[in-house]
Amino acid sequence: MTHPYQDLPDRAFWRRGVVEADRLAFPDLYEPRVTINRDTPVATAGSCFAQHIGRALREAGCALLDGERQPRMMPDAVARAFGYGLYSARYGNVYTARQLAQLLKDAASGHLDPRFVWARDDRFVDAFRPTIEPEGIDSVEEVLLHRDWHLERVAQVLRRAEVFVFTLGLTEAWEDRATGRVLPVCPGVAGGAFDPALHAFRNFRTHEVLADLHAARALLHRFNPGMRMILTVSPVPLAATAAGGHVLTATMRSKAVLRAAAAEFVEDVADADYFPSYELVTQVAAGGPWFAPNLRDVTPDGVARVMSIFLRAHGLLDAEAPEGAAVEPEDPEEDEAADLVCDEILLQSFAR
Repeated sequence: MTHPYQDLPDRAFWRRGVVEADRLAFPDLYEPRVTINRDTPVATAGSCFAQHIGRALREAGCALLDGERQPRMMPDAVARAFGYGLYSARYGNVYTARQLAQLLKDAASGHLDPRFVWARDDRFVDAFRPTIEPEGIDSVEEVLLHRDWHLERVAQVLRRAEVFVFTLGLTEAWEDRATGRVLPVCPGVAGGAFDPALHAFRNFRTHEVLADLHAARALLHRFNPGMRMILTVSPVPLAATAAGGHVLTATMRSKAVLRAAAAEFVEDVADADYFPSYELVTQVAAGGPWFAPNLRDVTPDGVARVMSIFLRAHGLLDAEAPEGAAVEPEDPEEDEAADLVCDEILLQSFAR
């Protein structure tokens, strides 16, 4: 008797594909159908974990696009605080697929709305990237000028990009009831004021995330019809949940929805791919979990392991580079300065 399982490769079986596999390299885990070489113009966006991907591509000598470059005389630590060098433009953390589609639509149209300038003390911030200017800006008009410049720079990046790497981070978001626009953080956390009559909690479902990914792809193709996408899902747990339950189950729900939507999206279209950073960090079978004692930050060894698999699959890792070895900073302060910039972590300060 014959059956479909008898001629499958080792990667199709748990024992041979995982238990007996080289879990430092996982040679058959990720075979890119969207490829990157050192000359491929790449743009990145997403939740905090996406900063690791951008950093790895930059260090590998790839053509990582940067539409809003760090001022020449600005120290690196200050530049990170002001959102320079984290992604391909200063859009800050883009946690949800809905937020991504919204950003791309704004970049295509140049949309500005003074309703989304938040007051913070006696200064003002852009509601869609409220931590990009840590000290705030003098006036509403100046915030809108900054946003207009920002959207033009985003559009320039997208017209040049051939691959767009996006890390899905959350399903939970806060929405402006009047316009339906989503915000990166709850009003009142980094500016503005929360009003339940004006702001609604959203916890996106799988079909909504999938629809937003398709909308984002269509918008990317308006800038470059040949744009390809690589999706990842952030392994970083939720800092806090507003869904009413425990943060652990909320995290599992969120990551399951994002992973399912990413899988269906990649099955739907030929010009998108998925890289399993989430699985590599969180699965004990894959050598993880690679979390620091706070059970939220991914350790340097974990990041190095994940990034080495990604870069090696694309032929971007030098042959002599050790497998999954973390690079230790020479200056102990450098490690602290290299921490990820995450708006969501602000929610931790409200824990009692």
